[in-house]
Amino acid sequence: MPVTKERVHELIESHQHHPGDSGSSEVQIAILTERIRSLTEHLQRHPNDHGSRRGLFKLIGQRRRLLNYLERTNIESYRKILGELELRR
Repeated sequence: MPVTKERVHELIESHQHHPGDSGSSEVQIAILTERIRSLTEHLQRHPNDHGSRRGLFKLIGQRRRLLNYLERTNIESYRKILGELELRR
């Protein structure tokens, strides 16, 4: 099930720093996490979809880079986002 526009707006509203903030690291990580979860469910139903698997790996790498950046620059936000999104690191 793809991520809907409404779900993206919910994620933006719940993780933004100020009104209109849609590009902060926390927002991007939340959106990527939702897309990763959606693709993971898709790949459980369609294990031979190698194109989607490659896209999933690219999203995971992008989220990892954003998490590394957030950890270096703002450790409190990093810990908060890990807790909210239930990510392991």
